[in-house]
This record gives sequence, structure tokens and C-alpha cells, in this order.
Amino acid sequence: MIFQQTPTVIGHRGSGSGDVPVAGGGTVAENTLPSLLAAAEAGLSWVEIDVTRTSDDTLVLRHDPTTPDGGFIVERDAAASGLPRLEEVFAELPTDIALDLDIKTVLEDAVDAPSRRTGALLAPLLRREAKRRPLVVTSFDPSLLVYLRDEVPEVPAGLLTWLRFPMWHGVSAAAGLGLQAVALHTASCGFEHPDTRLRSLEHNVDVAHKAGLDFMVWCPKAADAARYAEAGVDAMVVNEIPGVLTALA
Repeated sequence: MIFQQTPTVIGHRGSGSGDVPVAGGGTVAENTLPSLLAAAEAGLSWVEIDVTRTSDDTLVLRHDPTTPDGGFIVERDAAASGLPRLEEVFAELPTDIALDLDIKTVLEDAVDAPSRRTGALLAPLLRREAKRRPLVVTSFDPSLLVYLRDEVPEVPAGLLTWLRFPMWHGVSAAAGLGLQAVALHTASCGFEHPDTRLRSLEHNVDVAHKAGLDFMVWCPKAADAARYAEAGVDAMVVNEIPGVLTALA
């Protein structure tokens, strides 16, 4: 089991997707240390970040494959990208804050030398950081998850799914890959987009638990948080932090 208290609320890209208002005025940008700290100040013990690689084999925080000015991150070195480095975040984020790392592999992972691929760059950093704080790695890329499963078995891994990817595929795929979690987009769960092919969310969560998987969901609205909790999900990656915490209180 990854999450000791369920449902665990995880801040999406820190304190939410996009530039987020913070107490005292102003905003903080997603996937930055201030955003992570703002989520912690709001009461969260887990935050989620996006990680990708640069041309000089540095891991940085960014959801999109491009920088804000439109340049491709993998074609720029870390300094030119202007993005926070993963190693810096590991060093500066208090160790009582756990991390869900959403790893964004890049097209070049298909052709670059194995030592330069995203998973190979990430594995030694995870190995060290897992001694300091709880971690989970999630990704849409099954090959990355299988690589990390074998290279860094002490760090649990979860398969991400996108939009209406069926729950039954996600749960069975994560179990078949030997992972520890499945992380389904809220649109797959039948609340916002009813699907007559789905059995209940409770049934899918129960099967996931019987398969040894934690069941994560992203990004549910605050209005649906209590329903997800009642269904037994283990964690929710959310944008509406205050609203979700209020709904679960």
C-alpha cells in the first residue's frame, strides 16, 4: 500500500494546474517550488509534479514538451529552458512532503542511447530520494514504468490513463505490468461522463485492491470528491485543493 491515509489528496502540479492565486495575493506558477510549498501550506502532505528531460540530459519540471515561448525542451539545455531542475526540488522541498512524479518521456527516447533516456536519467535520482521521502512514479508510458519497476523496485509505480480510457483496461494493464497503482483520469470513472459499459466505480476499486493496486484518480472536481471517497479510492490528484479538503472534512 502506497497511501497510509485514504483518500490522500495530492496537489496537481503543486497547488493546481496553471497560475494559482495564493494567500496574501499574487499567483504561483505550476510545477515550481513555490507552488509545491503553497500546496503544503494548504494542508497537503503529497504533491504531484511533471518531469521531462533536456538536451543536456537534465530532468526538469514541465507538463508540456515545449517551454512557455514555444521551444522544445528536449532541444534546449537546462539553463536555456529556464525550468526548475528535479534535483533542486528534491534538495529544497521539505522531506515531510511526499512526491508523485508524473514522468513525461520524449520522442527521442525511442532512438537515443539507453543511458540518455528519461528512465535511465531518473533511476539514480529516485534511488537516492526514496531514502528521504515517500515517492510514487506515474506515467502514460508503460515501458518507462517497467524499466523503473526493475531498476528501482523500492519506488512504487502507477499506470496513468487519459480521459475515457476504460477503467477495466487500466486496472488489468497495471496489474499485468506488475505495478503498484493505477491512476485513472476522472473522465474514465463514469461520474462526469456516464458509460453504460462500466460496472460501478466501487467494483473497479475493489478489483484493483484485490489485485494489489492502489487506486488513484485525477483530476476530480471538488463536487465529486466525497463520491470518490465513498467508492474507496486511495488518492486523488486535484486542482481544487480547498474545495476538495472541505468536501472530505
